[in-house]
Amino acid sequence: MMNLIKTYKAFIVFAFINLLLFVFSRDIGITAARNTVDNFGEMLKVLPPIFLLIGLFDVWVPRETLIRYMGEGSGIKGMLLAFFMGSFTAGPLYAAFPVATILMKKGSKFSNVLIFIGAWSSTKLPLILFETSNLGLKFTLTRFMMNLVGITLMAFAIEWLTGKEEKERVYESANAA
Repeated sequence: MMNLIKTYKAFIVFAFINLLLFVFSRDIGITAARNTVDNFGEMLKVLPPIFLLIGLFDVWVPRETLIRYMGEGSGIKGMLLAFFMGSFTAGPLYAAFPVATILMKKGSKFSNVLIFIGAWSSTKLPLILFETSNLGLKFTLTRFMMNLVGITLMAFAIEWLTGKEEKERVYESANAA
């Protein structure tokens, strides 16, 4: 029972906050409950195709191949592959985390996983096309180059600052998922 509570503690806390909102301000509580249901419905629309693609990726791409292209020692090739994989996607950021987990399970280098998540969050192709048409090419290229440098520097900084034991714990957690 305690493990169940620990697993869902964030959900329990937010459900309690929603309940408090409903008790003290019925309108805000109803709005919060509607937003929660809407967001949950949106997640149900997005996640099944993502999980299907992850399953196919898991079956079709052998671990040895992924380690060769994105594992330790993959160098610039692994970074570019992680960047392109993250950039040629569509969907919310929470959909990137199951993909990042499968990358970790298959032996991708930690910094490449971080580059993938960074690219998914800020350099997605649909976002760039929308941004170019609305804000101009100069702005888009400037932001893109800054993101490219920022994502890479942050990935290396996080990998450097994260100790070996912490990284092993993260990989164990990914393998357990």
